[in-house]
Amino acid sequence: MLLPSNWQLTSPKTAEHWDAYYQLRWQVLRAPWQQPPGSERDEFEAQAYHLMLVDNNGIVQAIGRLHQLDDTTGQIRYMAVADSARGMGAGNRILHALEQQAVAGGLTLLQLNAREQAVGFYQKSGYQLVGDAAPMFGIAHLKMAKTLRLKGTAQEFQQWQQQLAETWQQTIPLSQYMQLEITDFNGYALNCSAPLAPNINLHQTMFAGSIYTLATLTGWGMLYMQLQAAGLQGAQVLANATIRYRRPVASAPQARCQLLDCHGDLTPLAQGEKVRQRIKVGIYCQTEYCAEFIGDYIVLPELSVVNNA
Repeated sequence: MLLPSNWQLTSPKTAEHWDAYYQLRWQVLRAPWQQPPGSERDEFEAQAYHLMLVDNNGIVQAIGRLHQLDDTTGQIRYMAVADSARGMGAGNRILHALEQQAVAGGLTLLQLNAREQAVGFYQKSGYQLVGDAAPMFGIAHLKMAKTLRLKGTAQEFQQWQQQLAETWQQTIPLSQYMQLEITDFNGYALNCSAPLAPNINLHQTMFAGSIYTLATLTGWGMLYMQLQAAGLQGAQVLANATIRYRRPVASAPQARCQLLDCHGDLTPLAQGEKVRQRIKVGIYCQTEYCAEFIGDYIVLPELSVVNNA
């Protein structure tokens, strides 16, 4: 069952909001272990960013909190979903919004402590196991982390952009005809654009094939940036992809790809293993969201890595 589109994300504002927010937190995370009301709160509540998902009847269905630990690191805590919203993507909606808040705040790393049964949920969103965490109420917890920004200096980012542009020009002639350009890369996201004029159809909107190509190359480019940041090399291949065209692209086409939307561990490539990553790219016309592309990319190890493994 899909999450209803009219459910809204919001931060608690009124006394009623806060009561419902903490009630769900206690009900899901404390009551099953006979912990008293009030035990669901800590000393960081006033400093943290709180988020809740409210249904069309005003009932809180999911919650989560982001707390900044230092200048670069944040911690996600108190993720909870009501029984009535399980299996609908409510947890994913809260988690992604908290991650976006962390990026907006300039954080580069997120960490959390997950119960064993929740590890798979977080792994699907790009979190990796980094060690054991202190148990709570006799329940084992595992420490997980997710990188929000690629490592590198502004000079390195500029160098990688130039290398990527040259690679496209030399190996993909279509990118030249489309006049594809990298408009921005800051370690968090890669933005690319292509003018409408050379990519127009008879309806004076962007040709569907050009939209697909712009999205494909932007996802490919974000994968390239990750390999550069990790000091890895390999042959990048698009294995499978889907695209959903939401509305016509009538002006200023832009493709946006966030590191948050890249899921799949690339580190086994260093040992000569093939790796896979699923990447989402959004196509925008100014501020309108016009198309959503999801591609499964594979990176094949270089022969020298395989032979030396």
